Amino acid sequence: MCAISVWQEIWQGFDFSTVLGVLLSVIPSLLCITLHELSHGLTARALGDDTAEKAGRLTLNPLRHLDLMGLVMMVVAHVGWAKPVPVNMMNFRNPKRGMAVTALAGPVSNMLITCVFFFLYGFLLIPLTGKGSAAGGYAAQMIQLTAIISMGYAVFNLIPIPPLDGAKVLFSLVSDELYYKLMRYERYGMILLYVLVFSDLLGEPLHAAISYLTNRLFVFAEWGFALGKTIFL
Repeated sequence: MCAISVWQEIWQGFDFSTVLGVLLSVIPSLLCITLHELSHGLTARALGDDTAEKAGRLTLNPLRHLDLMGLVMMVVAHVGWAKPVPVNMMNFRNPKRGMAVTALAGPVSNMLITCVFFFLYGFLLIPLTGKGSAAGGYAAQMIQLTAIISMGYAVFNLIPIPPLDGAKVLFSLVSDELYYKLMRYERYGMILLYVLVFSDLLGEPLHAAISYLTNRLFVFAEWGFALGKTIFL
């Protein structure tokens, strides 16, 4: 059998739907990760800390924010993490409050992304899928998936386990002495997170929270669709 025939058989037998499915998850995940971490860095700079800027993390380049395991978890389970943006809380006028606001900026940005992409999904649904275009259908699916993944990323990061954002917000409510004691054990929180994620103990409550919030915010898609109908029909 000649080499050309072998390659033709491989090409014809290749499952492109698998590759497409991965791309449909990877691209939205990279977008959500990048904007989440950029929001942390921009908020920290606005509050007086330029550590992230000096580290080159105020960028839309997803590779600068990427944690490979966190990306895999986002693609597989729609929850995950990125490489944390460096922040020096001592540069804030009020270190605890500044850290809490900086931490909260990430999940808030993801919730805003969910609202925007749901609206875009509804608004563009008719032109993208109206003529039965496969490419348009995939584009609509990616827009919708971006909204869902972004909400998953927001909810996951609000879990009050260090080094996630929820812990930084929660710790800001305790005394200064207890705050700095808790922060010393931040690195052990990652071990706990791995255990919780891979044992699937977080699976059901996380998915319930994500489903509840996405269902409530799907109203933005309905508003977008109503506007789209007046323009495209």
